[in-house]
Amino acid sequence: MSHQFEGFEGSYLGNRNALRPSSRLECKICWWVYDPVQGDSQWQIDAGTPFADLPAHWRCPNCDGEADQFLLMPD
Repeated sequence: MSHQFEGFEGSYLGNRNALRPSSRLECKICWWVYDPVQGDSQWQIDAGTPFADLPAHWRCPNCDGEADQFLLMPD
């Protein structure tokens, strides 16, 4: 039996366990990209921090979108 996921294409559906440490994600609202190589200076997130390790209260530094609204970018 196959499982159908509800959500939009590219969504990781808030499942941070499905992300790799190097995964880059893009905000579906403003298209800002979180790249773990760079981190996020606005939220004082150190370079090298995977998206899955961002604090629960973290939001898009550009538009304040919620983290679970980010899209997984292809490698």
